[in-house]
Amino acid sequence: MSQTPVPSANPEIQPYFEALRDGKLLIKTCTHCRQPHFYPRAGCPFCFSDATEWLESRGTGTIYAYSVLRAAKDLPVLAYVTLDEGPTLMTSIVDSPPSALSNGAAVRLVVRPGADGTLAPMFTLI
Repeated sequence: MSQTPVPSANPEIQPYFEALRDGKLLIKTCTHCRQPHFYPRAGCPFCFSDATEWLESRGTGTIYAYSVLRAAKDLPVLAYVTLDEGPTLMTSIVDSPPSALSNGAAVRLVVRPGADGTLAPMFTLI
């Protein structure tokens, strides 16, 4: 059986992992076009500038779409969450009954270990 590779905390994204350890979510913002983006990377995916800076997310957003994975024991709800800052990320919804979920529902950040043990941004209903 193959193992899922664990992302390494290279110097470029080290602040992201440090923030997760503190229960915070960092996203990148382009200093040229001012567009926030996620996943963290040095180059802006909108204008291709390499002038980006870290921005602490408020940690709130809304469910754009979700799927209940009934066969999964751990992390049974996979979702796209649109952060209040704009970027949309794929994540898990935790500590919320699947029957209470709906597209457009407000969520807040919780940081938990993912399946590989690496801390990951997840969300719960507000």
